Amino acid sequence: MYARIHRNERDAILAACDEELIGRSFSDGRAKLDVSELFYKGESIDRPALAERMKSVSIMNLVSSEVVAVAIEEGYVSEEDVIEIDGIKHVQVVLM
Repeated sequence: MYARIHRNERDAILAACDEELIGRSFSDGRAKLDVSELFYKGESIDRPALAERMKSVSIMNLVSSEVVAVAIEEGYVSEEDVIEIDGIKHVQVVLM
């Protein structure tokens, strides 16, 4: 999986997805999801490393079953928070 942290003056934003989704777009008629290389492609990491990065950010944009599963296992979201766009799991998290 890929993870990239974007920073601005207030927040650190984690973008993470499975590697095979980079550069692909998904749509289901209601919503569209672009898994752009510019936003998502960062470091290639494993599940424990992703869980560690989740601890250091205030916003997360997560795509794919495996990446979303880590967020659920770590207690950041529940299954009810997750949407699917063309069969691809997606969740956004804002930590206060």
